[in-house]
Amino acid sequence: MRVWLFRMVTLLIPFLFFAGVEWGLRVADYGRDYPLFIENPPAPDLLLPRPDIVKRYFPEGAPTPSVTIEVNFFKKQKPKDGIRLFVQGGSSAAGFPYGYGASPAGMLDYRLKQSFPDRPVEVINTALSAVNSYTMLDFADEIIEQSPDAVLIYAGHNEYLGILGVGSAYTAANSQAATLLYLKLRKMRIFQLMQNVYASFKYPQSGLDEEKSEASRTFMSKVAKHKNIPLESDLFQQGVEQFRTNLGLLLDKYQREGIPVYLATIASNLKDQPPFSSNQASLTSEMAEWVDHLRHRRFDRVSDGNVAALDKVAKDSDSADILYLIGQWHLKQENFGAAKQYFELAKDHDLLRFRAPNAMNEIIREFAERDGVTLVDVERAMARQLPGGLIGKELMLEHLHPNLNGYFLIADTFYRRMYESKIFNNWKFVPSESALKELPVLPPQRYLGEAKIAQLVADYPFVKTKQEPELPAVKGWADALGLKAFKKQANWIDMANATIQQTQENEPGEFAKAVKLLAEALPHDANLSYQAGLVLLKGGRVVEAPRYLLKALDRQPENVAYLNALCFAYFEMKNLSKAEMWVDKALQIAPNDETALENKAVINRLKARGFR
Repeated sequence: MRVWLFRMVTLLIPFLFFAGVEWGLRVADYGRDYPLFIENPPAPDLLLPRPDIVKRYFPEGAPTPSVTIEVNFFKKQKPKDGIRLFVQGGSSAAGFPYGYGASPAGMLDYRLKQSFPDRPVEVINTALSAVNSYTMLDFADEIIEQSPDAVLIYAGHNEYLGILGVGSAYTAANSQAATLLYLKLRKMRIFQLMQNVYASFKYPQSGLDEEKSEASRTFMSKVAKHKNIPLESDLFQQGVEQFRTNLGLLLDKYQREGIPVYLATIASNLKDQPPFSSNQASLTSEMAEWVDHLRHRRFDRVSDGNVAALDKVAKDSDSADILYLIGQWHLKQENFGAAKQYFELAKDHDLLRFRAPNAMNEIIREFAERDGVTLVDVERAMARQLPGGLIGKELMLEHLHPNLNGYFLIADTFYRRMYESKIFNNWKFVPSESALKELPVLPPQRYLGEAKIAQLVADYPFVKTKQEPELPAVKGWADALGLKAFKKQANWIDMANATIQQTQENEPGEFAKAVKLLAEALPHDANLSYQAGLVLLKGGRVVEAPRYLLKALDRQPENVAYLNALCFAYFEMKNLSKAEMWVDKALQIAPNDETALENKAVINRLKARGFR
């Protein structure tokens, strides 16, 4: 008996030692937690996704990508009868390059608030550039804690070259199992200590200085560790299985909690984005001449027979470059089906995997058959808008980031699928035409987005060596402010305030939108919400006004001006019972308030005449 006891104690000693070290590190407040959601300091009743959450995945002292989650607030306590949605994904779900309001989350939030004027609506964006299914899986438990009504997912492009991706320079481990274990261990202080000690040797100060000198480079220029990942290679299959496994685990989590998931197919630029990297085909001099004609768009000099010969060579050598050029030839002949086939082959054979291969959408469609998962076919919705179903520069800025019309289509497809699935009752459907006329994007953001794309395509992999970006010409106050924002000399709040000043006199629609957006961006500022309510009342948009007046009153419950404005709003909506409720509250606080007394007298006269 004593022998067995001695053996058990001996076995426990290492565990007790590590437990003691872990406890000591926690008592000493060593290490970091980096929760996904943090309190808003000016208003602790509000939470926001932690902007620098990407630091969660890197030890102290290690160079980290300069990517952040866009600031967006929501109530710590979910509002009664509230609608709460979370969006997950990478840069295309985050709204790059335009930022706040341009993302699918921003557009959905703006539109759903019109669909449900009497209900609190929160669409919270947890998407950020460069992340993939590992990060989404890592966020899931914290999202579940916030009681979402649904989760919306638009992801799949970053499985190879995103953070923790199989071909990324920012990889934590060499296998999926090890990476999943890393995501669990990173919360332990003893693990963080070992990481930080290792990082102090791997990233000495000179390395940090070098990293700072590279700050102006784009993420794409720094992320690719494996620049050649052939189709069906071991590394390619690892990326596919990584996405399949992680997405399955993610959906399992939401399914266990009964949380509906809206899972979108992903789109990229097929027609107007040549492959970044290609196998070289062995060509005769005559074939090389045909390729040269195709590359310079001299399509009339290439016959059907020439294309058939090139087709065989391209498929034998897996040449993405030649497959793409054959697609261009078919497009010129208006053979749209054949063109699409070759463009998809070219994308799949592109060795530098900044665009998701077709296998990712196949997995998405497969998982959309699960209970509790609804397919949102963004790829098909975009294709339907274009000749031959060929997605190109009409909706894409470069290889995969949509322009504003493209982002609207993503949001619109999510909106329609939620409406069709009847996830919420009493839905006031806002037609696409109406929503498109009032995108929640400020004028300076349009220039800012164009400038960011100019910077992106002036670096690897769009060009061999980094160049100075050719920024768009500045044509007015909005472009000038967008340029300042691009140079980090102005922020979104500056752009909103400037838009309000510039549009107040002559552009009532743009003015009202900017006031609303500013009130939404700073929900702890009662006066901004009140001003938004007044602007809507004056503009005849009475149904929208109570949302903002109620938000103002939530911050300052005894503000008589806010109460009187709410009374007026409901009076204009011919809802005398609610109008009377708010004026009575105003009179309880200020019995001699002239506006409240006048409102009460008008309501009493109408009630005496039989109105209710």
